[in-house]
Amino acid sequence: MAGGNLSPRQKMINLMYLIFIAMLALNMSKEVLSAFGLMNEKLTVSNEATEERNNNFLASLELKAEEQPEKFKPLKAKAEKLDKLASDFDAYLADLKSKMTAKIDNPTDYEIMDKGDYLDQNFFKGDKIKPDGEEFLNQMRTFREGVVDLLKGQPGMEPVIDDVKKKFSTDDVKNRDNRPQGWLDYHFKGFPLVASLTKMTQLQADIKTTESEVLSNMLQGTLSSEVSMTNYTTLMETSKSAYFNGEQFDGQIVLGRKDASTKPSRVELTLDGRKLTENQYSIEDGKVKLKVGTGGVGEHTIEGKLIFAQDGEEIEVPVKSSFATVAKPNAATISADKMNVVYRGVKNPMTISFAGIPDNKVNASAQGLSGVGGSRYIMDATNIKGREVTINVTGTLPDGGKVTDNAKFRIKDLPKPTGTVRGEDGAIKMQRQSLEKSSIGAKFEDFDFELPLRVTGFKFKVPGQPTIDVNGNKLDSRAKSALRKAKRGSGVQIFDIEAKASGVSVILKKVSPVFVELTN
Repeated sequence: MAGGNLSPRQKMINLMYLIFIAMLALNMSKEVLSAFGLMNEKLTVSNEATEERNNNFLASLELKAEEQPEKFKPLKAKAEKLDKLASDFDAYLADLKSKMTAKIDNPTDYEIMDKGDYLDQNFFKGDKIKPDGEEFLNQMRTFREGVVDLLKGQPGMEPVIDDVKKKFSTDDVKNRDNRPQGWLDYHFKGFPLVASLTKMTQLQADIKTTESEVLSNMLQGTLSSEVSMTNYTTLMETSKSAYFNGEQFDGQIVLGRKDASTKPSRVELTLDGRKLTENQYSIEDGKVKLKVGTGGVGEHTIEGKLIFAQDGEEIEVPVKSSFATVAKPNAATISADKMNVVYRGVKNPMTISFAGIPDNKVNASAQGLSGVGGSRYIMDATNIKGREVTINVTGTLPDGGKVTDNAKFRIKDLPKPTGTVRGEDGAIKMQRQSLEKSSIGAKFEDFDFELPLRVTGFKFKVPGQPTIDVNGNKLDSRAKSALRKAKRGSGVQIFDIEAKASGVSVILKKVSPVFVELTN
């Protein structure tokens, strides 16, 4: 256009065209700068709304944690950690943005924000990143990895974790020439100030949106767990608590939710019209457990309400149920936990109760009998002469009446223990070296009590050798010397085994011997 033999007039016209094109380019650049500024303003307004929602959520969670700490305190702790990560990163970006615009008199005059001097000078030195730039990248990594660690292992949080890794990635990116370029260099080097401001405001928007999304998902997970079918049990509803023979049973099976973290803030109950006091019930595992007497024979009604705190208000759940006190029992249940006899020398556990009568209203008596707790008793028949013992049982009814019953049990001595070598008894075959190392033991064959026996000595006899008295439960040097002189196929005897049992107050019967045939 400027070359060739042009007239001065044509040259002037061409120059005017160039000036006009430059002016158009300048105007377009100002429009773009203004557009970035307007986008920055809209993002800022949106961020304020998102931050307010997040603060409201945290305040609501604080209230729920006070009302139901078992359920919401763990969620509140995680939410506070997340809010700390978000607040720290957001505050860093806000401070950086204020430094970037510190020398601009009018922060809304976007058309003059066409230079990127601040970030270019503070983030970069040639192709290298300066400490301020490294700090920016470190802030990104701290937030990203902090959120990932907080959510790691939580069911349903995998998509959120992937989204956080993508939004706050600082990995190298491909430029327009399809070449790798540093993340900070690609996004901020050489850009107009207003563009960098807008990008950082967008980062703040991503931070607040991420916090909102994570908080929502965590609460949703808590609520989903709360309504999960694994938190339900079945209950039986009936029109009355007792039925006569021949009646049709009209029970209904319904679902009831069980949740240890759901506790009423107040309980107002009555039993047959009488108000229950605080020492007549307890709240355990999300259930109100009653601690009241059954009263006289007949139907008893429990009515009232459970009051729960919810979002600062009280929600009332009505209660109406009944139970029946059964008629007078006429027989006791007496059983030996091991068998239908008791043994001398040991503590025989027994269960003694009266059908329909509480354990604390049942009294059992007999020589050698002592109570352990509830319906559990111990019978020690060591000092009882004869072969039988009678246990007498008395039950006290709610009206003060008495019912009685009794049962007889045979008394037997402990069985004869059996000697063992390496756990085997009777006539066994064994190599000479194995016998040298084996332990001599004793046991009760086919006996219901766990009574481990400890061998303290025995006699050892090798054919053609004198009998050797051994202390302890293994062959000593003299016994081993005699064993080495025995011929293959010889029968070695282990007899007069002395054994003791812990907790046994009688002398044990003589332990049966063991015969060992040497195989080498």
